[in-house]
Amino acid sequence: MNRSLAMIACIVLTFTCTRAISKESANSCPLHAAAAADNAAAIEKLLSEGAELDARDRSGSTALLVATRANSVHAARALIEAGANVNAQDNIHDSAYLYAGARGHLDILKMTLAHGADLKSTNRYGGTALIPAAERGHVETVRTLVEAGVDVDHVNNLGWTALLEAIILGRGGEQHQRIVDILLAAGASPYIADREGVSPLQHARSRGYREIEKALLDAGAR
Repeated sequence: MNRSLAMIACIVLTFTCTRAISKESANSCPLHAAAAADNAAAIEKLLSEGAELDARDRSGSTALLVATRANSVHAARALIEAGANVNAQDNIHDSAYLYAGARGHLDILKMTLAHGADLKSTNRYGGTALIPAAERGHVETVRTLVEAGVDVDHVNNLGWTALLEAIILGRGGEQHQRIVDILLAAGASPYIADREGVSPLQHARSRGYREIEKALLDAGAR
């Protein structure tokens, strides 16, 4: 291959990584592959050679989002410290910040919070990072997001707050009991009902979640 053809191939590859929409980001973009493999050294080398930090694959994912999905902490740190956008959302509105919160990837979440995470950003369901974290029982993630200042009474497109989602989609066990306690202590309203007018207390009672019911009553729910 002569020099001109090699240059064209390089340009095409860069364009593909930046513009193309690919499910196989790790195969098409070296930076994404390094992120998935948690290879911080490779990331630093690629960036020093001119790789675009926030290039996207076909799913709209940046390398940082790829690293976050894999919970690749070292890769995420290298990318964030290089200035990667923690709020860049893919085609289904996931960002490194939102995904780390939803999945309980606490180390990466804390890094995004320290580097400009948009606490008001929302996922494809219109929910903040706090709502899926509460649903999935990620106690320390919920605590971290509450302490960061995420709106505890934000209502998503389903008409649910984090408190409602912790009760409706949770299992009523110790993790969700602790999450309810954290939310209530942070000022979450025990009165905000779902779209059908069913309150958090009614949902807890109908599911037999006695500890959560007690916590709601102690917070003034009626």
